[in-house]
Amino acid sequence: MDRREFFALKPKANTPVETPFGGLRQINTGLDPYTGPWTANEVVHLLKRTMFGAKRSDVQYFSGMSMSAAVDSLLNVPVGMPAPPVKGYTNEDINPADPDYAIPIGATWVNTHTDDRQANYNRIISWKSWWTGLMVNQQRNIGEKMTLFWHNHFATEANTYQVGIYGFRHYQLLRTHAVGNFKTLVRGVTIDLAMLHYLNGYLSIKGSPDENYARELQELFTLGKENNPNYTEPDVIAAARVLTGWRINTDTDTVYFDPTRHDTDTKTFSSFYGGTTIAGRSGPTAGDEELDDLLNMIFNKRVEVSEFIVRKLYRFFVYYTIDANTETNVIKPLAQLFRDSNWEMKPVLERLFKSEHFFDVLSQGCLIKSPLELLVGLCREFEVVFPAATDHENLHNMLDFVRYQAMDMQENLGDPPGVSGWPAYYQIPQYHENWINSDTLPRRNIFSDMLIGNGYMRNGALLQIDPVAFANTLPNAVNPDALINDSLAILFRVPISDASKAVIKSALLLTGQQQDYYWSNSWNAYKTDPTNMVKYETVYLRLQALYKYFMNLAEYQLA
Repeated sequence: MDRREFFALKPKANTPVETPFGGLRQINTGLDPYTGPWTANEVVHLLKRTMFGAKRSDVQYFSGMSMSAAVDSLLNVPVGMPAPPVKGYTNEDINPADPDYAIPIGATWVNTHTDDRQANYNRIISWKSWWTGLMVNQQRNIGEKMTLFWHNHFATEANTYQVGIYGFRHYQLLRTHAVGNFKTLVRGVTIDLAMLHYLNGYLSIKGSPDENYARELQELFTLGKENNPNYTEPDVIAAARVLTGWRINTDTDTVYFDPTRHDTDTKTFSSFYGGTTIAGRSGPTAGDEELDDLLNMIFNKRVEVSEFIVRKLYRFFVYYTIDANTETNVIKPLAQLFRDSNWEMKPVLERLFKSEHFFDVLSQGCLIKSPLELLVGLCREFEVVFPAATDHENLHNMLDFVRYQAMDMQENLGDPPGVSGWPAYYQIPQYHENWINSDTLPRRNIFSDMLIGNGYMRNGALLQIDPVAFANTLPNAVNPDALINDSLAILFRVPISDASKAVIKSALLLTGQQQDYYWSNSWNAYKTDPTNMVKYETVYLRLQALYKYFMNLAEYQLA
């Protein structure tokens, strides 16, 4: 399969296609509440977009409630933070005099400062692996998916700041405000350790203001660059002057404001902002006060801010093409709701995920999975067993393996390629098609082939799909047609034809025969004597071939 064949599978927005329910239609739907069927198909669609994959147990759980209740439950993100990352790395090449050296395996490092370069390198890998583990073991809510959304929106690179504590606290900030108030989150990011270092805010002083963050605050984080008119270059300079004086205490890993480095003169902005002036202030509260004035000014551009963020949400969770109908029926009213809700995210997400537009057939199976969606979703849906939480080194290694594979597929968690985030979410016209190329598509297949095959082993720990265990979770695995249909209901979002399924069944489950009992008899023989390795191996090899084939099909790459 080449790239052209892969993209031939994807329906284009506003293009008539035959739906799973029959007939032709265009995506003209809006934000009216969805009142259609609430079956496993709709549940899987909702879960694959708001979580990482759709585990069968999660599908069953959310199928037991109404669509509205399911969305409410997914948006109920607990306030408390997950347990912090722990040391799962050795002390090799770490200075014995450094405080990190004394931290035992299994204890957290997030409250202990280190100046050791190797220790910080290890901590960043530890943080990234821990974050991957939170995705794999996520709770039944949108928290982790929204945190990844904000990580792409407020992109920072650990390769630049190179301090593990900065990365961890950045995650904490994004996770805390995942479905909270956007304006509050913007304020927090502005004086966040990772962001201050990444965009040089900690170096910005009176007489030499650094423009990096001031520019991206407006261009990438709040307003966008497509407005006409828009902010001006003098606005960037004036905003940079407002933000002078924020510093990082590298001994305590904390942010503080130094009034002696702050520009206390008045800052005047362009007509785009109505000629707003921010009065220069002095003293210890000057930084906070002027920052609030700056954000109030930016957020007074209510239409621009709201529509920019809603479009980013839409491209991440629904589809990357926004046509005229979608702009009118979805983007504009969602942006109005965002403004009316005083920048709270949850009402916007609730309206979107409960809408007929979100459940429209053309909104389903049309996004290419990001590498993390693919890899984490695979591990979750097949319920791949990871080392126990108490086996710190092996758990760290296995989670890092998954993270590293995503990096090789061009999604390096904690290190987007630039301040704009990953190209799949902004680069016109390809958007998500950027995930698939002649290098990354084979890597996707190699990963799934490895896990359904011999697995990945390190230090005696094995990461591997158990196809028999997965089949055992299905309600009617003895019936080959039911087994295929129930498997595809979890794994695929694009239907394949009955004729194709019949060929697959005969070739892989019936070993070339035509009668269903060639599978049913083998499955029953295994179930009545599950410890018999010959009987187990018979069904294992057939299921292994089946799921390997499924994961190598282009349809598996769509969500």
